[in-house]
Amino acid sequence: MVQFRLSHIAASLLLLQGCASVPTKAEVPVAAAATETAHGVVSAADPRAAEAGAEMLRRGGSATDAAIATMLALTVVEPQSSGIGGGGFFLHGTPGGTVETLDGRETAPGGADGEWFLGPDGKPLGFMEAVVSGRSVGVPGNLRLAEEAHRKYGKLAWSELFQPAIALARGGWTLTERGREFLLRAKNRAGHQPEGLALYYDAAGEAQPVGTMLSNPELANTLTQIAEHGADWFYSGANAGAIAAEVDAETPRAGAMTVQDLAAYRAKPRPELCGTYRGYRVCGMGPPSSGATTVFAILKQLERFDLHALGPKSPTFWHLFAESQRLAYADRELYLGDTDYVSVPVAGLLDPAYLAARGALISVDSTLPSAQAGTPPGASLAMADGDEPEEHGTSHFVTVDKWGDAVSWTSTVEGSFGSGIMVGGYYLNNELTDFSFVPENGGKAVANRVEGGKRPRSSMAPTLVYAPVGSLYLTVGAAGGSTIPAQVARVLIGVIDFGLPLDQAIALPVLFSPGDAVAVEQGTWLEDMIPQLQALGHAQVSARGLPLKANGAIRTASGWIGAADPRSDGVAVSE
Repeated sequence: MVQFRLSHIAASLLLLQGCASVPTKAEVPVAAAATETAHGVVSAADPRAAEAGAEMLRRGGSATDAAIATMLALTVVEPQSSGIGGGGFFLHGTPGGTVETLDGRETAPGGADGEWFLGPDGKPLGFMEAVVSGRSVGVPGNLRLAEEAHRKYGKLAWSELFQPAIALARGGWTLTERGREFLLRAKNRAGHQPEGLALYYDAAGEAQPVGTMLSNPELANTLTQIAEHGADWFYSGANAGAIAAEVDAETPRAGAMTVQDLAAYRAKPRPELCGTYRGYRVCGMGPPSSGATTVFAILKQLERFDLHALGPKSPTFWHLFAESQRLAYADRELYLGDTDYVSVPVAGLLDPAYLAARGALISVDSTLPSAQAGTPPGASLAMADGDEPEEHGTSHFVTVDKWGDAVSWTSTVEGSFGSGIMVGGYYLNNELTDFSFVPENGGKAVANRVEGGKRPRSSMAPTLVYAPVGSLYLTVGAAGGSTIPAQVARVLIGVIDFGLPLDQAIALPVLFSPGDAVAVEQGTWLEDMIPQLQALGHAQVSARGLPLKANGAIRTASGWIGAADPRSDGVAVSE
């Protein structure tokens, strides 16, 4: 058994980073904006990106075409969260039950090793020292992911998918209040280089005011080249050389990214991970994502409880939700990593008998004395818990087309504006800081340690749900670092157990409890439950501004309904 340590997560929750806005109102809105349609729908974190995807649906495009156009537009209008300089996870589902996944997670350069984030004294670097440098940059994966997804599921021409993003970058887009908040909050990254300062700040170095019309002609040119020449243009030639040169210039040690690292990158098909919760088939992304296993564990460990009878206003429910998170996150911390490099007991982590045994540890009227990892079938205890800072700069979007196919795609640059390094008008990620900063602990190797070519563990949890009758029912996902599995599990419980409409399930407040400390979403009615949670044995309960942002779509009798998080600028747009 290994005690789960939360210190780095607890500290990071004090930082408001690039994945989501934090509500400041006395109450989170009761429900998010929803759109009902008998045809296709797109839900994304920015209305301009959602409209870009919806335009592809109107042109006869597939859910995949719409998702790619959305991702490209987010590169322009939401650079703090995702884009072509980052990576992501992609789920595609058909009405008949076929689920396929693609892994576009960034990779460490070939010269990286377990000492990548150690200083000359052998101790881990400070987080921001590591972030705003070339050490943090992984080989971007989103465009190879988009290329492979389009090859498999696309209907429109590749170049057509780029037109909305090119028009936004060249013609301009309006800076929103939320966008300016991140420019103020993360100037050390957004304005790290002269290109970023010139694009987003005035001559005095102040963030441009809300309502400013911004344009990014360099990004428009980059997107035009990729539209005309394909993803190979990004991963070879002048663009690859520019990425390698920028990363090398900001990396104070040998082994910086090379053009060979970029040329070798491939998006990988991965086995979909599916399990059954109350008759619903819940499918997600496998390692290097920890999303599917953690979401499913949270749900399955609670299956023996009558959550419907408790309801969302019950302190007992939130206590049970907290306890299940503690167990699920303990397993996540110890076992999850890139299966190309470490043995992950995936089948054991999804095993119903194992999760039932874990759930049996949960009591309705007391707390576990400590959150410890279990021993799922097939697990090796040769691995150790690591020391990973938090990921924050992420966006999620979902698309459904008129044929009933759905896509759930989570895209990320890790932190607000990634590493702060710009090439071709876009920011490069700081995804490598999702690795453990230490390669071993107690003489045991850490599963999520840095290795050349390896993909760091992620919390991203794009999810598809099939109804008990077998039809595609729900597509959902979230942004918000390690809160993502908790957010997605909360939405699924809201819909399946509480019978809420999707918009209301997304608007539910969040309780986050990946260890001994419990954080309830600040400004919501969960704050009123703190004394009751403490009475149930949760000694460390506090109200915090959590980074939250979810998007989804659900099938109803009259068609698909899209919903977006009221905490963000997100919207759902119909075909």
